[in-house]
Amino acid sequence: MTDTASTGTGVQQSFQFKSANVSLTALELYYFDNDEFEANLREKINQAPGFFKDIPLIISLEKYEGLDSELDFFKIIGTCRRHNIQVIGVRGGNEDQRRLARGASLALLPGSGQREKPQEPEAATEPEPESETQPAGPAPARVVSHPVRSGQQIHAPEGDVIVLGPVQAGAEILAAGNIHVYGPLRGRALAGIHGGESARIFCQSLEAELVSIAGHYKISEDLQDNGWKNAVQIQLRDDLLVVTPLDKA
Repeated sequence: MTDTASTGTGVQQSFQFKSANVSLTALELYYFDNDEFEANLREKINQAPGFFKDIPLIISLEKYEGLDSELDFFKIIGTCRRHNIQVIGVRGGNEDQRRLARGASLALLPGSGQREKPQEPEAATEPEPESETQPAGPAPARVVSHPVRSGQQIHAPEGDVIVLGPVQAGAEILAAGNIHVYGPLRGRALAGIHGGESARIFCQSLEAELVSIAGHYKISEDLQDNGWKNAVQIQLRDDLLVVTPLDKA
């Protein structure tokens, strides 16, 4: 017998690794008090219960100002699980904070200033001829020429999404870039999912359950005072989502 399994389809092993682009929500933690944390979390979930159900969550420590001794990842994980949120890792943090996270079996993600720099060569080498290849252009937009129905998800890990019709309640659009909806936006629209704060959302009629840019979001109750059921653009200014009617943009 061999160490690998063979099937009629020619598969020689039980699995293989593949790269994947996954949209994750980050909880930016400033300090930790268990009772206050759960109260705040419950309040956020009550605003948009469908959005938070069973989502994977990253705890961002890049702006944490509390004491390391107060940081209890086991309590954070337990509180989130009681509310059907799955904490999978931490982003940023100092060595002590990351050690605590590792002890709680959480994945460790680098912060914005912690990505490893490539090592410089020890000895000088002869310069290689300059490449004449053209720089890569922007990623092509994903164009959806049909209505996006409830339960459907349209995901563009690179570039924009353009929907030539309505996005129904219960549908979800995710894009690394901008989102354009040439019809009513009644579902959820999440632009700049990889942190692109310059991303925008455009729609012919704002009736959304939730809109988000680079992790900053508003739910329908927050949107109805400005531009509701009108053609608008939504952008991020000073960490706040700003809704502007298209005729005044």
